[in-house]
Amino acid sequence: MPRSILYLIVLLVSAGVTFGLSTAVWRLSKKYRLYPKIRARDVHTRPTPRLGGIAMFLGMLVAMGVASLLPPFALVFGEPNAIIGLAIASAIVVGVGVMDDVWDLDWTVKLAAQILAAGVLAWQGIQLYTLPIGGQTIVSPWISLVATIVAVVLVMNAVNFIDGLDGLVAGVATIAGGVFFVYAYLLQSRAQTEYFNLASLTTVVLVGACLGFLPLNWHPAKLFMGDAGSMLVGLMMAASTISITGRIDSQIADRDDVFSAYFAPAFIPLLLPLAVLAVPLLDFALAVIRRMAAGKSPFSADRKHLHHRLLDMGHTHLGAVLILYMWTFLAAVGVLLFMFVPWFWAAGAIAVAGVVCVVATFLPLTMSRRESRKEELE
Repeated sequence: MPRSILYLIVLLVSAGVTFGLSTAVWRLSKKYRLYPKIRARDVHTRPTPRLGGIAMFLGMLVAMGVASLLPPFALVFGEPNAIIGLAIASAIVVGVGVMDDVWDLDWTVKLAAQILAAGVLAWQGIQLYTLPIGGQTIVSPWISLVATIVAVVLVMNAVNFIDGLDGLVAGVATIAGGVFFVYAYLLQSRAQTEYFNLASLTTVVLVGACLGFLPLNWHPAKLFMGDAGSMLVGLMMAASTISITGRIDSQIADRDDVFSAYFAPAFIPLLLPLAVLAVPLLDFALAVIRRMAAGKSPFSADRKHLHHRLLDMGHTHLGAVLILYMWTFLAAVGVLLFMFVPWFWAAGAIAVAGVVCVVATFLPLTMSRRESRKEELE
């Protein structure tokens, strides 16, 4: 059976189970009124259940179970520590996320749970063992452990911060995950290493869960993934990128046929993880700077995220989501282009697409100014 078909089977299982469980969670939440009151920073205007993360977690778990039964994935499950660590870390963030979605926990409790989950992940072997620049090896195991924890916590919070519009996190994760899967798949092909690996499997399971959840989360959303879902998405994205980016062998990285001919420039292994996370990382950085400049905690909630600003500029709810999809697609695919075409063609394509994204982003302001001038003339 073709390798791609096996990955497709896992994706469809993840999507199908997540969709079915999301529907069940939505119905049960409506029946038993399991939804919080609307907060001042919320965009939606009606109480909506926030327990979609449970369905996503179980959908991923079932998909992993199915993959374990497929012989080609034996190498992934042959070293169970990473799988066990990922399962425990996921259970931690989902459990704390559900409690936060129901009782609104203090941010320090969530941060402690994130650090614990990231520590479990790193302790079980999913670590940044190397820096993907010439295969430079991190000097100390403790530095590797700390760097991994910081990276995982950063990604979880970045994804959590952008979870403010219907379908935003699930769509961004689907785009980013799809691009990263292509990269991971081609990396294994060019380097002639194992196709069936933890990075590709984790990415496929995540994309499947997001696709299965999107029908109930599309605007107007019937169900939110909540902190349980957004932190889970962040954890899985971090785990998949670390699994491959933090393990690139120095001998492979030095091979001209892999990183010069196919991955020029050789910084792509470092740039691509940042590119697929460009939107959440940018929003996270701006939020931290903004809040600390105001003398507040970097985790204090406000209504000044990128998606809020797009709404204030005049975009519709759906329009703001599509704009952020466009920027995610541009950043991720733009970096990936360097694998297929000369750098000047890739740079040119990025520049043209960037102009289109900028125009689409600021179009409401331009139209508003034209209308204001028209009214003044009249």
